[in-house]
Amino acid sequence: MEKLIIESCPALHGEVVISGAKNSSLPILAAAILAAGSYHISNIPALRDIRTMFKLLKNVGIDSSFENNSAVLTNNDSKEFEVPYELVKTMRASILVLGPLLAKKGRAKVSLPGGCAIGERPVDLHIAALEKMGAKIEVKDGYIFAECDKLTGKEIIFDKVTVTGTENIMMAAAIAEGTTILKNAAQEPEVQDLADFLRKMGAQIEGDGTNTITIHGVEKLHSADYEVMADRIEAGTFLCAVAGVSGDITLKKCPVYALDAVIEKLRYAGLEINIIDDETINAKMNGRIKAVNVQTAPYPAFPTDMQAQFMAVMLKSDGVSVINESIFENRFMHVPELKRMGADISLNDSNAVVKGVPYFSGAPVMASDLRASAGLVIAALMADHTSSVHRIYHLDRGYEGFEKKLNSLGAKIVRTDDNE
Repeated sequence: MEKLIIESCPALHGEVVISGAKNSSLPILAAAILAAGSYHISNIPALRDIRTMFKLLKNVGIDSSFENNSAVLTNNDSKEFEVPYELVKTMRASILVLGPLLAKKGRAKVSLPGGCAIGERPVDLHIAALEKMGAKIEVKDGYIFAECDKLTGKEIIFDKVTVTGTENIMMAAAIAEGTTILKNAAQEPEVQDLADFLRKMGAQIEGDGTNTITIHGVEKLHSADYEVMADRIEAGTFLCAVAGVSGDITLKKCPVYALDAVIEKLRYAGLEINIIDDETINAKMNGRIKAVNVQTAPYPAFPTDMQAQFMAVMLKSDGVSVINESIFENRFMHVPELKRMGADISLNDSNAVVKGVPYFSGAPVMASDLRASAGLVIAALMADHTSSVHRIYHLDRGYEGFEKKLNSLGAKIVRTDDNE
């Protein structure tokens, strides 16, 4: 394993190019199961989860090559339908192949997913929707066994908003018989990106970006080329970094349209944000950050994937901020690590109360999940003295060259073997 050694950083200055969105790339790659042919997908980040998805697709008959953030996929229309535990254990998004496999091949055997340990993300919503569409599904021995003659369009009302559930059923419904209506659907930009790709493949989808999505099933889809959207969570993470550390940075290839809630909260906190154009943001911070309350909620509200990074910013605020986590019940695992650095944080159920302090010290800390690791890196840059962040394999699942980009802005971060 590896760790990051992070020195205290006085300020960040310069430009950074935002990578393609992992949370968009994964469902788009999974959608290639739906039609034979060759695909060219660009702006894919070079991440561990992406490499895992390529291996997973290979297992169901899709060859791939990946270079310079572009993938060429070849779907040979094989009969393979099984995804083993070895490929699924590190990535919860692997559940995204269930719907496409079932819809295209009539059978699927997918291991129950792994990934970050940040609470329950039950696949029950996926299973219930597919069963309503005519699938026979059994969960046993750690696997989901599913089969159907032909999926049939139905009205699906999700009990709670689910991004991967919306994506999974949207893909399956694209070649189901009849019309499927998804209610209480996720509205995330990544869902819209997948819908755009499916439309390029010949799907008939309306209403994505709202809470009701209508999919008119077609008999057959075809392969297509596509450019993945930029990563709004990476962009938000760099905005939090400059807010916490201070400085003047410009984000290029940035999905400005998808950042409204994050920009609003950071502006309240004192970050000067200038939107230059649809893909460019300049952000400046001088002086002490203002305390701001935030509550995570499904898009278009403040994203749970930005909670840990925003908490890091609040560590040096001029007052008390309350951070409410409404999405995952176990997403404050970074708090004990921040307290090791001298942060003043108290937990009460789904609330974290953060009392700003003028300074805190570097310390050895351990990442518990992907976004927590980014929050710890920001906190380490803000701290006095040097910190080390361990278990950074979490970080590598979702950020492409994170420490290299920060170093280009003036940070001093070294990646090294972790022998502890």
